[in-house]
Amino acid sequence: MGSKRVVITGMGAITPIGNNLNDYKNSLYKGSSGCDNIISFDTTNFKTKFACEVKGYDPLDYFDRKESRKMDIYAQFGMIAAAEAISDASLDIDKLNLSRIGVIWGSGVGGIETFQNELINFAENDKNPRFNPFFIPKLIPDICPGLIAIKYGFKGPNFATVSACASASNAIIDSYNYILSGTSDIIITGGSESAVNETGVGGFNALKALSERNESPKTASRPFDKDRDGFVLGEGGGSLILEDYDHALRRDAKIYAEIIGFGMSCDAHHITAPHPEGEGARLVMDNAIKSANIEKESVDYINVHGTSTPLGDKSEILAIQNVFGNHSYNLNISSTKSMTGHLLGAAGAIESIASIFSINEGLIPPTINHFTRDEDINSKLNLTLNKTQKRDVNIAMSNTFGFGGHNTSVVFKKYK
Repeated sequence: MGSKRVVITGMGAITPIGNNLNDYKNSLYKGSSGCDNIISFDTTNFKTKFACEVKGYDPLDYFDRKESRKMDIYAQFGMIAAAEAISDASLDIDKLNLSRIGVIWGSGVGGIETFQNELINFAENDKNPRFNPFFIPKLIPDICPGLIAIKYGFKGPNFATVSACASASNAIIDSYNYILSGTSDIIITGGSESAVNETGVGGFNALKALSERNESPKTASRPFDKDRDGFVLGEGGGSLILEDYDHALRRDAKIYAEIIGFGMSCDAHHITAPHPEGEGARLVMDNAIKSANIEKESVDYINVHGTSTPLGDKSEILAIQNVFGNHSYNLNISSTKSMTGHLLGAAGAIESIASIFSINEGLIPPTINHFTRDEDINSKLNLTLNKTQKRDVNIAMSNTFGFGGHNTSVVFKKYK
């Protein structure tokens, strides 16, 4: 395992700020907010009336009607992101050993809209069990990697990872390890989520996790701001093609970046709240640095979990300071959730892509919507507030943490 390298050779995205990879990148650097009033359902009785929805989405732009009706929207988003990534990587399916190509995908809640709609129908029909025959296949989180494999004939490792908001990052980490172990040459990985519906919004409202800033949706996701009041729900998907370095060279693939390590940990503290001192976050970043075999001073940028919650943002910043010490002040730190909202199980995918953009473009995407300094967050830290910043990025880290105390961090390096 020691001599192998794993590189990223393709990417794809469908997000609240861009329905493809290039539009997503451009919106990130413009500092665009993807948040607006919800249009997919009637929010009259809901405490939160806004979210970061994918704009102008029509499944018939991507699938025929019969095919689309067999898939929950989360799986549709996954198929779209994966298709773009596969095209971007110039994978010639006819010339590749398909038994050496796998799909490992993350989703926190899978087909939650399908589940909701089927149970509503059950209740409204006097509890007569006339369920759609595709109910269970549409529901399960592992159907998305299965669908991707079926479409292209990929016969390698195929499964889903579920660790709440860390799901896609866990999928990336597993993919990295399967390639390092020699099990696969290529793995299509990433994550997708579609929870902007009555169940998703109502459930997170019940937890008091969502922002309720209904008077100003576009500024509601405000990580590190003194007046932050919860996260903003997002939806979409992101995909990365992970590939054995030697295999990528043999087919003359373009290479975006290299994955050089990862961290995983658990808070072992609370089902939804982070450890107040950021103990799990500290541990996961320590583990990532050790795994990557780098000095902490070599890290240039951290795309933080940064959900815009009062406890979460503070504890993650404390963890960064504990891990990096004085180097904390040399880092660029930003939360792209200020623009995209929180894509739950897909967050790690689109934020890994944002981290890779920073390496390739020499630009740090901003943390937008910062208005009032929080005295509990060190003002000497460079949180990349409100404007994109130029910086040569050699090493970037992407943090994602999930309900249950799951913590992940992935380390990307400029390809040389």
